[in-house]
Amino acid sequence: MTAAQTSWRDPRIPRPDASVLRPLLDRRARETPDKIFVQFAATGLAWTYAELHRIVVETAAALQREGVQQDDAVLTWLPNGPEALRLWLAVNYLGAVYVPLNLAYRGTLLEHAVRLSGARLIAGHPDLLPRLDGIDLGGALLRRIAVDGPAALRLPGERPAPPAREIMPWDTQCVIYTSGTTGPSKGVLCSYLQTTSVAHALYAYTADDRNMVNLPLFHAGGTGAVYRMLVCGGSIALVEAFDTSSFWDTVRATGTTCLTLLGAMVPFLLKAPPGPRDRDHTLKKAVVVPLSDDAQLFADRFGVDIYTTFNMTETSCPLISERNPTVRGTCGRPREGVEARIVDEHDCEVAPGAIGELIVRTDVPWAMNHGYHNNPEATARAWRNGWFHTGDAFRRDEAGNFFFVDRMKDAIRRRGENISSFEVEAELMAHPAVREAAAVAVPSEHGEDEVLAVVAPVEGTTIDPAELLRFLQPRMAHFMVPRFVRVLPALPKTPTQKVEKHLLRADGVTADTWDREAAGIRIRRERLS
Repeated sequence: MTAAQTSWRDPRIPRPDASVLRPLLDRRARETPDKIFVQFAATGLAWTYAELHRIVVETAAALQREGVQQDDAVLTWLPNGPEALRLWLAVNYLGAVYVPLNLAYRGTLLEHAVRLSGARLIAGHPDLLPRLDGIDLGGALLRRIAVDGPAALRLPGERPAPPAREIMPWDTQCVIYTSGTTGPSKGVLCSYLQTTSVAHALYAYTADDRNMVNLPLFHAGGTGAVYRMLVCGGSIALVEAFDTSSFWDTVRATGTTCLTLLGAMVPFLLKAPPGPRDRDHTLKKAVVVPLSDDAQLFADRFGVDIYTTFNMTETSCPLISERNPTVRGTCGRPREGVEARIVDEHDCEVAPGAIGELIVRTDVPWAMNHGYHNNPEATARAWRNGWFHTGDAFRRDEAGNFFFVDRMKDAIRRRGENISSFEVEAELMAHPAVREAAAVAVPSEHGEDEVLAVVAPVEGTTIDPAELLRFLQPRMAHFMVPRFVRVLPALPKTPTQKVEKHLLRADGVTADTWDREAAGIRIRRERLS
């Protein structure tokens, strides 16, 4: 008897038809053929499970004719929409590995991602593929196929040959690139079991839920949202990108019941004027990351239950909260099957309240990433001592709640004090005129760092740096108050809405940056009598 045949003696490992794309999609099309799986918000087009299955099978047949085999890496480069969805699922239907590219990639960043993938075929939007011209692929042959509509890369009525071996839950489903905001992107190896674990980690999704997918399908948040609905037999509303002005109309038009809101999405929605339709919608549940004070305001105003979590491309939601968490700023607690520790630089656990690096592991194999693609050194660093090292600074209270403090690389040290950029940004965002904010370290003439706040205003407003500082002073410790304030129309961001802090750090103190010390404003520690 083979390992594959005996593996389900462990009930924690789902069978292939509950976790692996090919048998799972076959089962859904057989059991609920007429149920809508996806509604495309931009056009109103909808596919039932049976239609999705037929389209994916026909696309898989075309990919197989192009030479794609089981375990091959296949690059896709498409915006959210019907073509992106069918190409992804067709790649996995063959047992091949889905490797989506960020739509913003070009130049050396694009070259790095393509070469790292080892792929021999890329299916992309015709407007994106010319960016490949002139980049050095190291002698590798990369076939380009333009996907410019529903007929491209599709063989109506055809079926692919079965895979050479059964596709298993621990096989690599996809390689998702990290955001690359602090260095070259790494390709995270994600198994079907990892993606399925994300689907099961959060609150109880049901077959009645429709999840709005407002993150791109080259992002773990986008792929995870699609897959969890496939796993539970629900449905999705696929939008090309988050848009504040059309958000609630899209929720109503698609019947969305649940979604994820990241970063500035919640403040953007809250800063729209209140109206009589604030509770006239179908949304019931939202995962809000991070859990700021705005999250409760969002829940109260729009009548939505909120949850929060900590996750990254490499993990499977190791920390989750209860419904409507009341502990300010929490990321939740370790979910069932996860161990989490906060450690020092020697991997020794720190005391409650102390800050250290979050490390995690699961009791189910393959439930998190299994390394970085073609990067054994980075894999060894991240997985040392049998734990995955997140690179994030955390603290834990006596009750067992975990709190994100900062990216380890984003921490600021000013005059002997460690400052969380995350906490500075939370206070900046509390100002009614601030739409988005980032805090970064810039060199000080006195050694160590100074705090630079980069902010963008709410539409129709302006930000006065001196007034912003007066707002901040009673809200934070004296050493956290930014010395420098720079106002931009918008912060530079990746397509997944992560602020590119490395660009702000590289710009440093620009000619248009306001300096409170140059303005004669001194902020000192309050002396007690």
